[in-house]
Order: sequence, then C-alpha cells, then structure tokens
Amino acid sequence: MDLDALVGRARSLAGGGATRTVLGLAGPPGAGKSTLAQTLTAALGDAAAYVPLDGFHLSNAQLDRLGLRSRKGSEPSFDVRGYEALLRRLVGEPAREAYVPDFDRSLDEPVAARHLVPAGARLLVTEGNYLACDLPGWREARGLMAEVWYVDAAADLRDARLMRRHTGFGRDEAAARAWIDGNDRPNAELVERSRDRCDLVVTSLAG
Repeated sequence: MDLDALVGRARSLAGGGATRTVLGLAGPPGAGKSTLAQTLTAALGDAAAYVPLDGFHLSNAQLDRLGLRSRKGSEPSFDVRGYEALLRRLVGEPAREAYVPDFDRSLDEPVAARHLVPAGARLLVTEGNYLACDLPGWREARGLMAEVWYVDAAADLRDARLMRRHTGFGRDEAAARAWIDGNDRPNAELVERSRDRCDLVVTSLAG
C-alpha cells in the first residue's frame, strides 16, 4: 500500500462531527513509526494530531529507582497507565485542546507539553513499540484505537537506523552496538510477537 493509500485510509478513520478516533502505529525500534505518524499527520492537516508514546518514558530518576536504566525503552520502562489515561481523555473530550508530552533525545528525558492536540482534530495518530502487545495496560490502550497498523522494516535497515540514532546522540559505535544488541533487539522480539494483532502491515518509508 503506497503513501497516498495510507493517507486515504487514515482519513477514512477520522471521526465525524464531534467525535475523535485513534490510529495506532506499532512496530519494532527503528521501523519508521514516528516518520510515518508525522507524515500522515502533516498530510491530514488540522484534522489530525500527533500523540507519541515516547512522552511516557519514565524519567531517568524513576528508571534508576526501578533498576531499569539499562533497559530504557523496554516495555516496563513506560508509564502505560498514564498513556492510556491521556488517550481516554483525548477521545472523551473532543471539544477541548490538550497538550501532549514527548521524549527529547538530546536531553534523554521526557518533556511535558511539546505537542498540541487542537480542539478540531478528529484523528489522533499515536505511535509506539508496544501498542498491539497483549499485556496489562497496553490491552486497555489498544481498546481505545480504531485500528493499529504494524510498521515493518528489514532487520538490516532497522539496525542501520538505530546505529545512526545512537551514535548521533552521543554513544560511540561500540556502545551503540551493545545497546542495540542488549536492549533494542529483545524489545523488537517482544513487539514482533504482536504483529498478528494488528489490522494492517505497512512497509516502512525508505531512508
């Protein structure tokens, strides 16, 4: 399915009248979820808004407290209940604008209120690794989504993207390789098991 067809399908999901609907994009690290989400949101203009899961990373202080700093980005390192609550509020209060958090890779921390969901947005495009996982919290969040698409990419392409990402934000190549093999790869293996729970499989945008 090409980009025009994906935009058309996303547009067809947009709520009519005063309602809002949610499109989720799941997939392994480096698959291109955020790129696709932002591309769809831009194509749909004021009718859509971007709601990234990454804003619900636990802070480094909380990861240290929980002993999860070396597994940052893994399933338990997110505030899934906070994410679910935000989606529920966004869907339930379509006449209100709302602020949405994000993750700042240069700070390596979540940041509040980076994105705005305008009152007129009728489709919320949300993306994150674990949206289709059959796990506590994620199941409830999935229940708020009209569809979830699985964004797929070849393993070597994902690996190259992750290497660029990690070295671009301060890790040397050896540290980046260790992080990919010890953290990103097991996260991807968990996410890949959720593929069959998605409504559509999308080939990642090139690059």
